[in-house]
Amino acid sequence: MASQLSQQYAYRAQKSIGLVGGTPNYDPIDSFQPPDVPARTFKYSSDGRLFAYAIPTGVRIYQAESAQLLQELSLPNIVDISFSPRGTYLSTWERPVKLEDGSQHKNLRVFSVSTGEELVAFSQKSQDGWELQFTISESHAVRLVGQEIQVFRPVEWSKGVVDKLKVEGATSVTLSPGLNPSVAVFVAEKKGQPASVKIYSLTALGAPPTCQKTFFKAQRSQIKWNTLGTQVLILTQTDVDQANKSYYGETGGLYLLSAAGNFDCRVTLDKEGPVHDFAWSPNSKEFCVVYGFMPAKTMLFDHRARTLHDFGTAFCNFISFNPQARLIAIAGFGNLAGKVDIYDRRTLNKVTSIDASNTSHCEWSPDGRFLLTATLSPRLRVDNGIKIWHCTGPLVHVQPIDELYQAQWRPIPVDGLPPFPQAIPAAPAPAPSVEQHAAIAKPTAAKPAGAYRPPGARGLEASSAYKREDGTPSGGSTPNGRFSRSPAPGRFQNGRRHVPGAPTSPSPVRQNGDQDKRGRKKKGGKKDGAATPGGGEASARPSIDIPPNGAADAVAANGSVPPTPGGDGGLDPTAKKIRNLNKKVRAGIPSCQAESRAIEELKEKQKKGERLEATQLKKIDTEAEIRKELAGLGIS
Repeated sequence: MASQLSQQYAYRAQKSIGLVGGTPNYDPIDSFQPPDVPARTFKYSSDGRLFAYAIPTGVRIYQAESAQLLQELSLPNIVDISFSPRGTYLSTWERPVKLEDGSQHKNLRVFSVSTGEELVAFSQKSQDGWELQFTISESHAVRLVGQEIQVFRPVEWSKGVVDKLKVEGATSVTLSPGLNPSVAVFVAEKKGQPASVKIYSLTALGAPPTCQKTFFKAQRSQIKWNTLGTQVLILTQTDVDQANKSYYGETGGLYLLSAAGNFDCRVTLDKEGPVHDFAWSPNSKEFCVVYGFMPAKTMLFDHRARTLHDFGTAFCNFISFNPQARLIAIAGFGNLAGKVDIYDRRTLNKVTSIDASNTSHCEWSPDGRFLLTATLSPRLRVDNGIKIWHCTGPLVHVQPIDELYQAQWRPIPVDGLPPFPQAIPAAPAPAPSVEQHAAIAKPTAAKPAGAYRPPGARGLEASSAYKREDGTPSGGSTPNGRFSRSPAPGRFQNGRRHVPGAPTSPSPVRQNGDQDKRGRKKKGGKKDGAATPGGGEASARPSIDIPPNGAADAVAANGSVPPTPGGDGGLDPTAKKIRNLNKKVRAGIPSCQAESRAIEELKEKQKKGERLEATQLKKIDTEAEIRKELAGLGIS
């Protein structure tokens, strides 16, 4: 069988659909003729023999290996399709419509793949859970109608329902795989009544359930059977989180039940938060759970919910075993960065890490050696395409596809493939597409580190006023372009920016000994009016920055400079103090009379014994102090 089924994957985009061969070249299958119109969906059969897609005018069924057309069904408006496990039957679903005669529209139809004949049809309003569930031998088919479970024999569709079971409040039914199939029926929580899961043997639906479990906080559920169909994991959830910790509802709990009814328990999760993902190992003896608030914790359990290994915490929400149960992929997709960690199940050591950012779909190849990641629309509408990675980490194939909607490996039964080797195999040489993708990929240039420059000054030449002593601009130098706003030569005079229209003047006088370079008074300096070594009082003239680049010497040769218009160079210290005190009195209040009235009102309240706030008392004290100082300076 291994020689008959080769590695292959299919993809569907807005304007194309195709089949692509596997390693090492990943060449498109030339014999496949895509349709002239966009396809709505595609499906492989579980055994990998058949491939079908739906277009607005019908459904086409191909032999997957040779891409040979087998059947074309003229069925307009098909939305979804599904194969039975052995590819004997094809089910189709279309949106229900009102018929003119008032009868029910039978929009779920089952066809024979070999003959194209319609075998049976049903009415199915909702697309959720529309598919008929077949046993692996295709001996029975199950569907839920209202609160009734109906069982059919596919070889005798004409006989209709051969068995049925009514379960009050049933919202979903899940058929197990395996040779002894069972049915898990979920009943949601309603009107204070707890939710429940009941497991029935398919061959004895009329008998009491072999196992059942009741629990609260369960308005919906995820049910996953192991490969043998002997145990089932049930994750319960609510639509609303009463604690307001999650927008997506609250996780009620994860439960492990045995189909035989000899074991059931709640899986103990030691980190608070939701369950992001859980998956059975293909060996049916263990399972993995990703749970807890980010960074989430990943734990491996055995078939009795006992802890086997703790993979630690990481930003992840996805887990998948390869079909041979040898490798485990733990990843963070969606709103996470897309890092994929691959572990060897035998040694529990990390094999490699893969950076698969923007991944919408992730899937192991049937041989367990490759990982397919795809960026799909409408989740993301840019950088759509398929990437295939070897399990040791290297990227081996890239296929960019605009507006990619669907991608999937062709299924191949595990027993039809060679076993996974004892030692993890080495990666093959990458396909030519990897080199082509690297050549056209936009390199991410590293941003040079430097001094911060505001947006308005970026891309312009640094001003000479900000040059260091060695003449190098502090913020880096950029060419003075055509639209540069940097000042032209001569715009700076004496180290100061020249304002057009203002009188030009050399630099004012030099600073005195009691002031630093910025004109501020030095700590421990002499007080106003203190005698200087020259016998006089300290100069009251204001000082400014010393002009850079030797401009001070040029100014000294020109003599003294008149004060700048609008400045306060002509005021003595006493006048300055009077001016500042007057500003204090007027600050924050439009009218001095209003300020006086407000203070008088506060004093009246104080006399009446009313309790004043600390800010009100401070306001009264500050006003009195300012008036006292003004009076001492001769100002009324």
